[in-house]
Amino acid sequence: MIFLKSINDFHIDEPTVLTLGKFDGLHMGHKKILENVAQKKNEGLKSVIFTFDTTPADSIYHTATRQLTTLPEKELCFSNVGIDYFLECPFTDEIRKMSARDFIRMCVRNLSVKCFVVGTDCGFGYKRSGNCSTLLRYAEEFGYETVIVEKKQYEGRDISSTFIREEIEKGNIEKANLLLGYPFFIMEEVKSGNRLGRTIGFPTINQIPSPKKLLPPYGVYASCIAIGDDVYKGVSNIGVKPTIKGKNALSLETNIFDFSEDIYGKTVRVRLYSFIRPEKKFDSLDELKIQIAADALKAKEILDNV
Repeated sequence: MIFLKSINDFHIDEPTVLTLGKFDGLHMGHKKILENVAQKKNEGLKSVIFTFDTTPADSIYHTATRQLTTLPEKELCFSNVGIDYFLECPFTDEIRKMSARDFIRMCVRNLSVKCFVVGTDCGFGYKRSGNCSTLLRYAEEFGYETVIVEKKQYEGRDISSTFIREEIEKGNIEKANLLLGYPFFIMEEVKSGNRLGRTIGFPTINQIPSPKKLLPPYGVYASCIAIGDDVYKGVSNIGVKPTIKGKNALSLETNIFDFSEDIYGKTVRVRLYSFIRPEKKFDSLDELKIQIAADALKAKEILDNV
């Protein structure tokens, strides 16, 4: 997959099929759109994902919406589904103020778009003035096809990033995973921690989640850990280690079962499968050790069915 991150690089000479959106989470609804993109790719078009380096709302209102997938995680997801070009457009004033017609013209001329594949709620151009009807209106003028994809639903509700965020925030990991179509994961570099786990018989890897990453409630989760091409089972804690004295930074700590390799500095993906219990302050390290043992046993029972 080729990454395009500068407007100066936004030139593709071969005919393309393009879909645009935030694509946060690359969930089951997105995959329905990508199935239609794949059909056009089979007809000889190169596939393009058009997204922005920040959400327009965050840029305009200076908010900081937490995301299901950080940019590196999103890039990984798209590289695994056969996309040819991943275009991350800087949300400049020029782009923000561009009319819907000019946006279409830019895509057709610079990216050789022969087909747009979009969901029914697509929006683009200044103040989201462009939509599906706009694409259909200018199709003949600019010489492209438009494919509009109906929303995929679950229990009568459109599958969306908002829907999944709600479930993540409630700790409903199993439901979120069902809507995503894969386990919700956190991908970060392994950092050096306080190494307390080693002293109580449960060594952990320590990761610091991006402040842009949406996290489930603090607590303990059954998890699987992807290190390169290898996957291991484990138990993870998201939180601030309240049993340890002092002010502790938010971290993701994972005890990987039957694993003893040194992976400091490596980027690791921790996939969450089920919530086990909330984070809790214990009166002693002995109590913590007993609880971690129980958590590990529970995680193994859960992961036996994964």
